[in-house]
Amino acid sequence: MSLLNHDMIAHVYIELKKGVADPEGENTKKALQLLGFDGVRDVRTIKVFRIELDELDEDQGKRKVEEMCEKLLANPVIHNYRIEIG
Repeated sequence: MSLLNHDMIAHVYIELKKGVADPEGENTKKALQLLGFDGVRDVRTIKVFRIELDELDEDQGKRKVEEMCEKLLANPVIHNYRIEIG
């Protein structure tokens, strides 16, 4: 355990690529319309991961999170992802 706290927070937003079916989003849209929300044109689901890193360098932290996305968090065939470091 270090004496200094170097926590970095990364938010990873993962969503289906355009053209990939989103059954959860479609069902939510239908339910909203049945509840009387007529102006709802589309609903897409997005998964968000909040990852805490013990990292000083923002570029290094982002590279680590990109590797996490490529190896586990996202499927590059069907997902797009966006990383925000804070």
